[in-house]
Amino acid sequence: MQFHQLHYFVAVAETRHFTRAAEHVHVSQPSLSQQIRALEHELGATLFSRARGNVALTEAGEALLPLARRILADADTARQEVQELVQLRRGRIRLGATPSLCTGLLPDVLRAFHDLHPGIELRIEESGSHDLVRELARGGLDLALVVLPLPTPSPALTTVELLQEDLVVVSSAAGPAPRRPVRIADLQGEPLVMFRHGYDLRELTVAACRAEGFEPSFIVEGGEMDAVLGFVRAGLGVAVVPSMVAERAGRDLRVTALAPPGLRRTIALAHRSDVAPPRAARELQRLLLASRAAPAGDGH
Repeated sequence: MQFHQLHYFVAVAETRHFTRAAEHVHVSQPSLSQQIRALEHELGATLFSRARGNVALTEAGEALLPLARRILADADTARQEVQELVQLRRGRIRLGATPSLCTGLLPDVLRAFHDLHPGIELRIEESGSHDLVRELARGGLDLALVVLPLPTPSPALTTVELLQEDLVVVSSAAGPAPRRPVRIADLQGEPLVMFRHGYDLRELTVAACRAEGFEPSFIVEGGEMDAVLGFVRAGLGVAVVPSMVAERAGRDLRVTALAPPGLRRTIALAHRSDVAPPRAARELQRLLLASRAAPAGDGH
């Protein structure tokens, strides 16, 4: 089994087409087909079914695909590690983060990192913790900022708590001022602007309302962070957001603290346990961990 065979196999699995896969990996179609047959012979199993021109993974192919992706990702990480040994002057970091952290925590940290290492390419993936954990496991990310507890605890990941952050209520500055501080029970019957499914903030807010014995009322739901803040500015309703996001939201939004015990979320930095992050990623990790010294969620 050779790396180029796995590379060809993944290309066919993703395109479901031998000719397009050959074009993607820059080899002739007969050469690619020959290497796939050699791989199947080596493994003693057929990886693709080729019925009436349709290419589909067999059961063996489905089992091999995540392993092949991980092997190729590890090989890519090894190459990056060697390249980045030259004083961090070049390289790449694949960082995942929830959308609210991209808005609140990351801008200042990434600016500091870029000032120190301008040659490092930063690739950011915004998604919910569940998707980020899956991407880490398959080798698609070097680091991820996730919300604890993880939706599915994974022994293959190492997590380090970064900070705890208060959640606050934001409302339109043009509307009536809510009670200060806001109790979760005060949200009963209040029109809420709610994030899309997959947002950790959605699950946390809904769970807090249900713990108080009521179902929240959504006037708008399904938005990303910027859309939610925009709907609140327009006076459609209120939203529960992280304090770091609220600090950057502008004067046209009113920020109100939640009454004790309030709502808090725990942010952690995660990476795969079986593979050390590349050197550039470890440097970014150092800066993120140093940011723990800065206060977060000191109340509004």
